[in-house]
Amino acid sequence: MDVLHAMKVFARVVETKSFTRTAETLDIPRPRVTVIVQGLEAHLKVRLLQRTTRSLNLTPDGAAYYEQCVRVLADIDEIESSFSHQVRTARGKLRVDMPGALGRNIVVPALNDFNQKFPEIDLMLGLGDKTVDLVQEGIDCVIRIGTLQDSSLVARRIGIYQGVTIASPEYLRRAGTPQTIDDLQDHTTINYCWGRTGRVMPLTFDVDGKMVEVKMRGTMMVNDAEAYFNSALAGLGIVQGSKFLAIPHLESGALVEILSQWKPLPMPISIVYPHNRHLSSTVRAFVDWIADLFQTSPLLSTNGEADARCLPVSVGEFGSGDGEIADGEADVVTS
Repeated sequence: MDVLHAMKVFARVVETKSFTRTAETLDIPRPRVTVIVQGLEAHLKVRLLQRTTRSLNLTPDGAAYYEQCVRVLADIDEIESSFSHQVRTARGKLRVDMPGALGRNIVVPALNDFNQKFPEIDLMLGLGDKTVDLVQEGIDCVIRIGTLQDSSLVARRIGIYQGVTIASPEYLRRAGTPQTIDDLQDHTTINYCWGRTGRVMPLTFDVDGKMVEVKMRGTMMVNDAEAYFNSALAGLGIVQGSKFLAIPHLESGALVEILSQWKPLPMPISIVYPHNRHLSSTVRAFVDWIADLFQTSPLLSTNGEADARCLPVSVGEFGSGDGEIADGEADVVTS
């Protein structure tokens, strides 16, 4: 049997906890996954997995073998990469997930450049604000906004998310322009609800280096970043949205920035991937490409002062967790 291939299949079964998801992510028939794992168990003469109709669990021997598989597969990938003088030889399927607004406005317009540099990478791009489980869903890497906390993941800071407080001229004519943060109590907002937790996002302001949260009366609630912006454009209230979405509307006059002396605290943008896949040449190619894209994008802040004051965000917010990674570095995220 092809032991190396069997190790890859077994490792993916452990990570996804599903024979079906393993077949989908590796693009092989579902029955073939079963045959490979059974063949590996017969080859090793040990039971690696305990399977029932409802669960899939590692045996003690399976857990020990999985740890060794991860190391061996990473070493092999590193060896192969060391003999490749050009990263554009990266090939194969790559599953990436990111927030919808960030993907549609920053990443998708630049994908032609990625395709030209890496024509042998088959990119499967997921866009949405729902938090995803990389290991369970077989996703190679995700972009997350906010600080991070997950000991099984590796992260690299690739940019800074800067928010702005905005409203439409129509709303400001009708309700007046707030001059201080306290004035917001007399105004209305569109509440943004985190899809996973159901928590309403307060407005945040940097006041003399300290974060001040303000909860306002809301006219409605949404859970989509672009719907949030469109509600502000419709004159429904004051919102705090991403600078990269706001810039075209600020330039056209469709939206107006308010309380500019008290900006929202910035948050880091990171690309995150499972620890056991951090040496993949395909993942490395995408990580390096998107890091360069974000660093050169005129729509994303790379201001050093903003970077130093990044706002911690709790688990689930913008699909993120808690714990900082320095700009441009990759490291294991720790609690």
